[in-house]
Amino acid sequence: METRETINKMLVKFFREIMQLEEKAIITEEFSDISNNDMHIIEAVGLGKGNRMSVIAKKLNITVGSLTTSMNSLVHKGYVARKRSERDRRVVNIYLLDKGIAAYKHHEEFHRQMTDALINTLTPEEVEVWAKTLTTLSDFFHSQSNKKE
Repeated sequence: METRETINKMLVKFFREIMQLEEKAIITEEFSDISNNDMHIIEAVGLGKGNRMSVIAKKLNITVGSLTTSMNSLVHKGYVARKRSERDRRVVNIYLLDKGIAAYKHHEEFHRQMTDALINTLTPEEVEVWAKTLTTLSDFFHSQSNKKE
């Protein structure tokens, strides 16, 4: 099989497997009321004082309108809350509640384990090659995303 074809098949396989494995690993009994997509929204909200909807939507590369329905559901389920800015009452920040923080940390731990599983089998030089390769791939995805806007 040609190298280009092998790389393509492996990339497609990895993306599919990561999404399937992530869904099984992070949507546990404790977090059975949310989807994998919800978990990524929680990740985009992040820890700390919160973010505006526009910032979260940009991180996820979706519109604020698309985010609103999911965010309403996460508010209703007690993962996130909305709070108006004291400085500018027009600004609404989204932040994680205790349940959301627990989900965030659970998701973060899955990613740590996945990354460690790879790094622990490689030499420092191989880790550098992987990092460079993934950066190049990410840059390609970013450039393709910008073409469609």
